[in-house]
Amino acid sequence: MAASVLALPVHKIPAENLLQRCDAAARAIAAHADAMDRDFTLPLDDIALLHDAGLLVAPFPSRLGGAEIARGAGAVCMLGPVLRRLARASLPIARLYEGHVNAVGLVIAYGSDAQAGRMAEEAWRGALFGVWAADGDQALKLRGAAARRVLEGRKIFCSGAGIVTRPLVTARDEAGRVWMAIPRMDQGERVDLSGWRAQGMRASATGIVDFTGIELAPDDIVGEADCYHRQPLFSGGAWRFAAAHLGGMEALCDLLRDHLNDTKRGADPQQAARFGEAVIAVETARLWVERAAELAETSRQGPDAIATYVNLARCAVERSALDLLQLVQRSVGLAAFLRPNPIERIARDLATYLRQPGPDRALSEGARWALGQEGAGGMSWD
Repeated sequence: MAASVLALPVHKIPAENLLQRCDAAARAIAAHADAMDRDFTLPLDDIALLHDAGLLVAPFPSRLGGAEIARGAGAVCMLGPVLRRLARASLPIARLYEGHVNAVGLVIAYGSDAQAGRMAEEAWRGALFGVWAADGDQALKLRGAAARRVLEGRKIFCSGAGIVTRPLVTARDEAGRVWMAIPRMDQGERVDLSGWRAQGMRASATGIVDFTGIELAPDDIVGEADCYHRQPLFSGGAWRFAAAHLGGMEALCDLLRDHLNDTKRGADPQQAARFGEAVIAVETARLWVERAAELAETSRQGPDAIATYVNLARCAVERSALDLLQLVQRSVGLAAFLRPNPIERIARDLATYLRQPGPDRALSEGARWALGQEGAGGMSWD
């Protein structure tokens, strides 16, 4: 265990100028975001930019050379802005980075020190991680005993397929328990990207991965059975993709402002009213995201309270984003649907990214918890 940690570089990622480095990477990513959308190519250069900026190591704790942006007070002042900056440049790249942060957080929370150390070493070398939990008609199974476990089945909607070489996947054993595993894969191995012809998020390299026959070493299993769904991490982590949604919203609002100024239509009462509504939508999402991040990463409240607030936050951000999309497209008109207008691409990406699983469940569970509270308006997070 100690050997893995001692093998790490003695230097660490400095937190003080991380946002400036993120801005520089985001500018380079944004410069070819349109080309990546058209070509359906793997965003390897973009991941290299994240690595060069120190962002792949940044989510790790300081003992592993990271900047601790994904836990504690730093998550509110660092991780949210990083996700928003990347999303303003490219929603698909923000999606990949959010998955990377999610995988790192799960291993740190539930895995061993040796697993976290090994993961950090790979991140220092430029490895991108991801969490692949969606099952299709060939759900991923875990066969065999502890000494020799073998995976059987596939995962669908694997963002970063072909890039991620150490995914964190969920698999059920014969007893129906859910385990987390981090199998070793070669880049591009077992990947099928042919079906990813989505309306948006084309550059996210999302596809199907077949794991059948992959043998797992004992230290490839992360945590205990069923810890993946443990609260508040399971639902509480959703604030991160909501932060990415917010970044996409900010990009669209900026583009709408520029359009109205360039066309001298901002003084029109109807256009001004729509822009005002757009600003309200973005600010509403920002307030929900920042409060959700604060509760999820720094609050001492119970897991149910945290999960409830974040579930409601993701619903509120979705509603605000859908309102914004309608306002932008109505204000800009047909030009908002024509390439190469960036509004066309960003709107497609945002609309696709908003399709997160279980929105009705998130809302109903949030309402169910609030119904049992006695705080003002059913809310007692203060």
